[in-house]
Amino acid sequence: MSEESLRAQLDAQIRNRALIYLTTYDVLAAELGATRAEALMRRAIYERGCQVAELLKRHAPSDIKGLRDAFLRMVPDEGRAFAPDVRRCDDGGLDIKFGKCPLKAAWVDFGVDDAKLEILCRIAGVIDNGTFEEAGFSFSAETWKPGDPGCCFLHIRPGPPASRTEV
Repeated sequence: MSEESLRAQLDAQIRNRALIYLTTYDVLAAELGATRAEALMRRAIYERGCQVAELLKRHAPSDIKGLRDAFLRMVPDEGRAFAPDVRRCDDGGLDIKFGKCPLKAAWVDFGVDDAKLEILCRIAGVIDNGTFEEAGFSFSAETWKPGDPGCCFLHIRPGPPASRTEV
């Protein structure tokens, strides 16, 4: 199988994940309201992030360069899928801005408006909160908002989080 074919399959799988998030959100919102739908999805996706954290725990609480390398190895297609741009990596922290997001691209292609797109990005982005907090780092992120270039901007700092993200 060619590299191009594998890349197309990966893109299709990520787009499928995006549409599962969208469909799940729409069903939950119709039954429970938009606020409750977002809260439930955020909680579930945060917990999935906690499961992923095992791959990064060995770098806590302060091996920032090791964390960077391990995390970037987890980004699909050697980073091509999300185009991570490391803006900072030193003993004080790691900042990564994603230049693109195939989840967001799928939602845009599917006709999702900016207001719902912002909600879906908030929902999907909480996986990183679970991952880095459970791994033993302090974490915050800025998810996409209308008019923003690119996608999520991650901020990871040494040491355990003061508290888990409220989801």
